[in-house]
Amino acid sequence: MAARRISSLLSRSLASSSSSALLFKGRISGAGRVVSSYSTAAAVDNPSIPSLKVNYTQLLINGNFVDSASGKAFPTYDPRTGDVISHVAEGDAEDIDQAVSAARKAFDEGPWPKMTAYERSMVLFRFADLLDKHTEELATLETWDNGKTYEQAATVELPMISRIIRYYAGWADKIHGLTVPADGPHHVQTIHEPIGVAGQIIPWNFPLLMFAWKVGPALACGNTVVLKTAEQTPLSALYASKLLHEAGLPPGVLNVVSGFGPTAGAALASHMKVDKLAFTGSTQTGKIVLELAAKSNLKPVTLELGGKSPFIVCRDADVDKAVELAHFALFFNQGQCCCAGSRTYVHESVYDEFLEKAKARALQRSVGDPFKAGIEQGPQIDSEQFEKILGYIRSGVESGATLETGGERIGSKGYYIQPTVFSNVKEDMLIAKDEIFGPVQSILKFSDIDEVVRKANNTSYGLAAGVFTQDIDTANTLTRALKAGTVWINCFDVFDAAIPFGGYKMSGHGREKGIYSLNNYLQVKAVVTPLKNPAWI
Repeated sequence: MAARRISSLLSRSLASSSSSALLFKGRISGAGRVVSSYSTAAAVDNPSIPSLKVNYTQLLINGNFVDSASGKAFPTYDPRTGDVISHVAEGDAEDIDQAVSAARKAFDEGPWPKMTAYERSMVLFRFADLLDKHTEELATLETWDNGKTYEQAATVELPMISRIIRYYAGWADKIHGLTVPADGPHHVQTIHEPIGVAGQIIPWNFPLLMFAWKVGPALACGNTVVLKTAEQTPLSALYASKLLHEAGLPPGVLNVVSGFGPTAGAALASHMKVDKLAFTGSTQTGKIVLELAAKSNLKPVTLELGGKSPFIVCRDADVDKAVELAHFALFFNQGQCCCAGSRTYVHESVYDEFLEKAKARALQRSVGDPFKAGIEQGPQIDSEQFEKILGYIRSGVESGATLETGGERIGSKGYYIQPTVFSNVKEDMLIAKDEIFGPVQSILKFSDIDEVVRKANNTSYGLAAGVFTQDIDTANTLTRALKAGTVWINCFDVFDAAIPFGGYKMSGHGREKGIYSLNNYLQVKAVVTPLKNPAWI
């Protein structure tokens, strides 16, 4: 079966945006009043109310849903309105300690690492089947808690999630060591052993997808897990974890603690009985996680962090196709994507044409209630991110970039922001340097390949890059020159269970997905035995 791709949304984007009525009235350069105006067919101030009842709001420790040790709970909000969806148990250091103890016992004494690899794979295969069966409920929770469109959650992300779980279920009984020839009469073999208790911290922008990226390989290798969800989006992981236990996962193998970074997250990162840590989030927080891991028991850490990915449109590009792909690369998931193509470099010979068409495409983007059909963009995650994005937009105007369109909120409720396009962006502007994590496209100009390579690599990040060209030599040159963990040629956001993902420089350590992620959760042991009177060596 063909791989599920996030980029499959691209083929539907023009059709789904045609129902919106968006009007453009002008543009400004430098500081001043925004004169672009938007209207949308979808009302953002009167969103539909999901009928799903939220059943799982407690911590999951040792196979049971329990209240936090302190009895505290925190609200999780609907980003469409800012209203409370539910209150969720707030874990802290004491709850992390209980979860780690359960995971430690499950690894040291429980059946999971002692099962045959085939038996473990069957649990994961059953889990994938249950994910498919409960797609509607999981997609509803993901959209309600996060703000991403229901179409994206249900038709793209949930199939990808079950595919990832099946991918690692297939790997479970294919993990093995080697027989190694030695310079002498010794039998040498390597054994790949599970690393033990894995601590995992996932972000809010793709809660279930990151759950699968981390839990899948950890369990396939025979480890146990303590997972901390993002405080903004705890609901879908709790529901999915219930399904995993329904599939036959023994108690204590997966423990889920909802809570905040400075309390629950810090306790997990610094816990002396956690053997390995995996974190996805901002570079700033990643540095803290790495420091806590080093200062405790020097546990190995996998980091998937921020990005400021270049999207390069070469002089020979089909401009119409390049505009659509660049639009998708930036605005997908409300721009809340670590690998978003947030620096759009366009060759000077096609810059003006590209800019006018990019502006028009942004004006066509349908923004509204993410549960409604045809909507391309929902709200930002919360008020903090909302204000941060608007602050960057003000910075762009004040620093002299041209605000072509957008730049303001939509509606009076929730955290909706107009799709925003800047031109005349310079390299030293904050909008060209910082990870905005929102629907803000910065379009920059270049004149030759050497210049764009130099500019594209002039960043502390190195997560991904996109190249749009019809020339194979240009593609090959850029592929090798760009300092990024993934380079997409004439495509973007193509994710597959087998394709590794991770960054260079301050975008992180290690790789997730594919065969490479298995190495994160395995120890390699060499076993050497003398041979007496061997027939051969």
